[in-house]
Amino acid sequence: MAFPPRVFSGMQPTGNLHLGNYLGAMVQWVAMQNTHECIFCVVDMHAITQPTSVWGGPAELRGNIRAVTAAYLAAGIDPRRSILFNQSQVAEHAELAWIFNCVARLGWLNRMTQFKEKAGKDRENASVGLYAYPVLMAADILAYRATHVPVGDDQKQHLELSRDIAQKFNNDFSESIRSAGFEDGQFFPLPEPVIMGPATRVMSLRDGTKKMSKSDASDLSRINMTDDADTIAKKVQKAKTDPEPLPSEEAGLANRPEADNLVGIYAALAGQSKGEVLKAFGGAQFSTFKKALAEVAVSRIAPVNAEMTRLLADPAEIDRILADGSARARAIAGPIMNDVKNIVGFLRS
Repeated sequence: MAFPPRVFSGMQPTGNLHLGNYLGAMVQWVAMQNTHECIFCVVDMHAITQPTSVWGGPAELRGNIRAVTAAYLAAGIDPRRSILFNQSQVAEHAELAWIFNCVARLGWLNRMTQFKEKAGKDRENASVGLYAYPVLMAADILAYRATHVPVGDDQKQHLELSRDIAQKFNNDFSESIRSAGFEDGQFFPLPEPVIMGPATRVMSLRDGTKKMSKSDASDLSRINMTDDADTIAKKVQKAKTDPEPLPSEEAGLANRPEADNLVGIYAALAGQSKGEVLKAFGGAQFSTFKKALAEVAVSRIAPVNAEMTRLLADPAEIDRILADGSARARAIAGPIMNDVKNIVGFLRS
C-alpha cells in the first residue's frame, strides 16, 4: 500500500542541548514542516534507560523535558503545524514496543554497536531498557507509520533495525494483515532515513574526530543552547585548531578535522557551502576566522537562547503544549495500535 509521507523524530531530555543538536537536527526539522506532516517527540522513556546519575532523577527529568520542549519551540517548531509531545504521555509507544520485542531477534540486538559503547565493559550491569532501546525506537516511529526519519550517522543502524522489524511483522502476520483489510499484506512502511544539510555531524570543539556531545566531560567541547554571547565567544576562541592558515578550496580540509569542523559550523550557521566560506576566508589565520565564527554563532544562538528563557518562565504553558500534542499523537497512534492488536490476535473490548 502507499503510505502518506510522515516524519517522526525526537531527542532525549538529558542535559543541555548543544549546537550539534541544533544544526544536525532542529534546523532540518523546522524546514521539513514546510514539506511533510511532522511529529516531534521528547523521548523521555529513552532517557531512563541509563542510570539515574546520567539523567538526574525525577525532578531533573521533569525540568529537562520542559527545557528540550522550549528548545524545540525556540528553534522554530510550530506546535500548530507539527505534533509536539513527550513520549511517556502516549502509551502506544510502550505497547507496540512489547509486541516488537517479540518480533525482533536477539541476534539483531546483539549487533547494535551503540549498546556496546554505552554499556562499556560492565555490560552485565546495564539495564534491559538500554539493550532494548532500538526496539522502543522502532515503536516510536512505527506507532505513527512514519515513512521518513531524520537521523545522524549514529542512529542509522537503529533505523535499519526498525525496517527489519517492520518487514518481519509484515511477513509474520501477512495473512492476518490481509484479513484485516490490507490487501497487499503490508501494514507497516519501511521508514527511510533523511540526512540533510551541511552540518549533519557537528564535531567536538576540542577534538575534531569526535562528535559534539553533552556527555563530554569538558564544557569547552560544545556550545550549549543556553550559553550566553560571552561564553559562546570564549568557547570558539578556545576551539582546537592546527597551525596552518585556512585553505582556499574544500579539498584542502582533508586530514584537518578541526579546520573542517569549524568551517562546516560556520557554513551551516551562515547558510553557505564550505566552498563559499573558504572563498571568503581562504589564507586567513584562525584568529581572524574564529572572530567571524563567534559573531555568526552568537547571532544565531542568542535569539534561540532568549526565547527559551522566555518560554521556561511559563512551565504551565509548556505543559499545555505537550498535553495538546500528546492528545493529537494518541489520535493517530491509537487506531494503529488497535489494528496491531487485531492483527496479532489480541481480544479487544
